[in-house]
Amino acid sequence: MALLTVREAAGRLGVGYSTLKQWIYKGGVRTTRTAGGHYRISDEEVDRLLAGRAAPPARGRRRRSGGVLVSLSGRNRLRGVVEEVRREGLLAQVRLRIGEQQLTAVITRDAVDELRLRRGQEATAIVKATEVMIGREDTVPDSDAVHAKPAGSDLSGSDPSESDVAGPLRWPRRKRE
Repeated sequence: MALLTVREAAGRLGVGYSTLKQWIYKGGVRTTRTAGGHYRISDEEVDRLLAGRAAPPARGRRRRSGGVLVSLSGRNRLRGVVEEVRREGLLAQVRLRIGEQQLTAVITRDAVDELRLRRGQEATAIVKATEVMIGREDTVPDSDAVHAKPAGSDLSGSDPSESDVAGPLRWPRRKRE
């Protein structure tokens, strides 16, 4: 169990040293005291505190863009908790727990560093997709699988029960205002 100083823990939590000291004095943070009377905080306690927070406060120097993302046009937002961050070379792998599911994203290492992603933090995955794949488990025995036609194959001359396959998907046209 790694023990952190109050200053190190405050940095990981994204709060000021004095704020974390006040939390300790009020009993909101579990600590260990050294022989010299200094407070130490375990990694597990920092992770617990991170998991209980909605989002890290904005601190430090401002980004060059000067703006803060207020809204986004995407609809597919999945909010979860960061379970793991792996950095290797120019890329990083981030695993997000969303309810009982896990989502893994590969993003640049610079993006992970800029977002200061750490285990236990809440984060939002934004999914943008132009294609959707749908699958199902095969219930046909292996001996019959050889004769099965792949999805989307030409159905001309096939069994009439398969005629429920429609043509290409067309989006309805919207009226211009």
